[in-house]
Amino acid sequence: MNLITWTRRGLLAAVGATLALGIATAPATAQTPPGVLIVGQIAEPQALDPQAVTAVNDFRILVNIYEGLVKYAPGTLEVVPGLAESWTISDDGTVYTFNLRSGVSFHDGTPFNAEAVKFTFDRMLDENHPYYNTGPFPLSFFFSAISETTVIDDLTVQITLSEPFAPFLSNLAYPTGLIVSPTAVAENGEDFGRNPVGTGPFKFEEWVSNERVVVLRNEEYWGEPAGTEVVVFRPITDPNTRVAEMLAGGIDMMVEVPPNALSEFEGDDFTIVEQAGPHVWFLILNAKEGPMANKLIRQAANYAVNKTALVENVLEGTAEVAAGPTPPAFAWAYNEELEPYPYDPDKARELIAESGVEDLSLTFYVTEGGSGMLDPVAMGTAIQADLAAVGFDVTIETYEWNTFLGNVNPGLEGKADMAEMAWMTNDPDTLPFLALRTAAWPEEGGFNSGYYSNPEVDALLEQARVSTDQDERARLYKEMQAIVQDDAPWVFVANWKQNAVTNDKVENFTLEPSFLLQLQGVIKN
Repeated sequence: MNLITWTRRGLLAAVGATLALGIATAPATAQTPPGVLIVGQIAEPQALDPQAVTAVNDFRILVNIYEGLVKYAPGTLEVVPGLAESWTISDDGTVYTFNLRSGVSFHDGTPFNAEAVKFTFDRMLDENHPYYNTGPFPLSFFFSAISETTVIDDLTVQITLSEPFAPFLSNLAYPTGLIVSPTAVAENGEDFGRNPVGTGPFKFEEWVSNERVVVLRNEEYWGEPAGTEVVVFRPITDPNTRVAEMLAGGIDMMVEVPPNALSEFEGDDFTIVEQAGPHVWFLILNAKEGPMANKLIRQAANYAVNKTALVENVLEGTAEVAAGPTPPAFAWAYNEELEPYPYDPDKARELIAESGVEDLSLTFYVTEGGSGMLDPVAMGTAIQADLAAVGFDVTIETYEWNTFLGNVNPGLEGKADMAEMAWMTNDPDTLPFLALRTAAWPEEGGFNSGYYSNPEVDALLEQARVSTDQDERARLYKEMQAIVQDDAPWVFVANWKQNAVTNDKVENFTLEPSFLLQLQGVIKN
């Protein structure tokens, strides 16, 4: 019986038995089968449709099943060819012509071609498209500048923008731009997210809710074949359980290791992998109603939270204190003149008194775990204590990740005053455009869940994304950061260095600045 047949019929039962034995005895007694990589994920995916999801947790699976026209070069956020071998850009920056790879097929055997590219973007952007109802498409903002996608011939596609859009190629490399099989979407409709079909190095095999997503090596892949036959993504939402299973040998790799557990993986049996990237962890503040609608109260919250203590004690030095909405990983666009809000409880009390706000009762949404969330329960508890020390009365409500997103993304109005959040982005445009513009309020389809609004910020962001001069874009982004830091729509907490751990059976694994989990070159012995 070959490995894949065995995997389909009995692998997961064998792994479950191995895991149980490993936890009950010792790490050395449990070992997953060779050629089978088992990854401990932080949560159950919402869907496996690249256009329908927003969480890095889901993207980590998707980038192994699907591919885009372009991709990020290993170890960088530089855009290089993917399913497009090359491209040209018109002098005015509005017409992109892509020359596609020949001989590429989707996992269902249908050909990848220009029609598939057009289908992918039309489905997301055209409300009259016959498969638009297979959405929602929450990150269609990434491609809102597209006015038309035109098939020139089978291997040539032209994308016309309504105006120059500086982040366009970078956004194409992001998982929202991954190309889907038109045939599979037509066959599965709204269930396509449970039956994904792409062109990537792994093809989908099964999804058992709250247990596993299994992908198999694509033996017909156009590029270098994957280094392992099977990858099993297991949702293990509790970080302590994930650590225990890693130590016991039930999983081969885990992402987002709790800082206080890193020391448990020192030694020859494990490898800790770290990688800086464009990450920001923050608290969304409800700027529309309640105490946080007052700017002085929002500033007071920033002074009240001891972010240095959070980074050093809770996160054990695996992050840096954030100074604003833009991660320092975007060095060219980062405003180095901004200093983080210092820890100053007396200043916080002064601002509270000056505000005249008397009711300081707050509802604070905290998640048990999720993409880049940095030990969220411990962080939330520490933040609650810091705010209480200056006079806030904070009630925490804790939710699992997908429920948390379902509460936060539609907006905090009428529900909460604060919520934890983390973003890993591909361009300095992405996070502020999707989460700080007035036009990004939830009812408009954006992620400005705290209803922050500043016309100056709106104008700066609109100008920056149409500028083709990087120096001009940098100036605009730096000005935006200064205004946002003063307005304090968020509590700016930390910029994280992502981490993962593998056992000694895993080779060739690295983390990417994009925070995506590229497993094509990984070998599992």
